[in-house]
Amino acid sequence: KEMCVFSMLGTIMFLSKLIMEFLPNVHMVATLIIVYTIVYRVKALIPLYIFVFLTGLYGSFNAWWVPYIYIWAILWGVVMLFPKGLSPRVGAIVFPIVSGLYGLLFGLLYAPAQAIMLGYNLQETLAWIAAGLYFDISHTVGNLVLGFLIYPLVKLLTRLSRQIGII
Repeated sequence: KEMCVFSMLGTIMFLSKLIMEFLPNVHMVATLIIVYTIVYRVKALIPLYIFVFLTGLYGSFNAWWVPYIYIWAILWGVVMLFPKGLSPRVGAIVFPIVSGLYGLLFGLLYAPAQAIMLGYNLQETLAWIAAGLYFDISHTVGNLVLGFLIYPLVKLLTRLSRQIGII
């Protein structure tokens, strides 16, 4: 059951990004990673890496994809630092902020791989980060707004997962 559910969740994450591509850097990926991590903890890595694989498969596993191997796991790791029983009232405020900050830092987190693959020096890397700031800001706003869906989705996913017996 789990593998079927996790495969569907990873596919939902991939399709949500694909459907929202008309908006620059606005998508449900961070929201869904946070939701999956709150509900499934370590097992959230399964749908996360299904998403990463599908994204690479769709985009031809080019150089832009390489940071996806680690960049989304960073968000998962940050969410894992919060206690499992975190109050929904606190989480409903904290997790949208975490999601928004992650959007703001996305370019910075992406930069090391970009610098290594393209042979950028520090100055070129900083210029690349600065050039992408507009996209990081739109990523921040999108993640923050969509972050308010986290706890309603956690409640729904928890209920459905209990009904089918995977948590």
